[in-house]
Amino acid sequence: MAQAKTATTILSTKGQVILPKAVRDAKNWDVGRELIVEETDDGVLLRPSRPFAPVDSASVFGCLKAEGKRAKIEDFDAAIAEEMRQRHARGRY
Repeated sequence: MAQAKTATTILSTKGQVILPKAVRDAKNWDVGRELIVEETDDGVLLRPSRPFAPVDSASVFGCLKAEGKRAKIEDFDAAIAEEMRQRHARGRY
């Protein structure tokens, strides 16, 4: 494991801590970034929060209902070929 870099900061009267710029830059944490604060045996851990809970594909597969005729790959190929013919006729390709 890589050696952790150290820096010093001060707790404000409002309970705020300023993270050193080098740390923010290294983590790509911009203004407004939401962080999870965890208390550990060694101190406090800051982790970026995720906008969505992690999910696996099996839990979301098929959740969107499709209506109407289902397209086949041949339909896509024909539509692409037709568009290419039209563009070629207009001198675009």
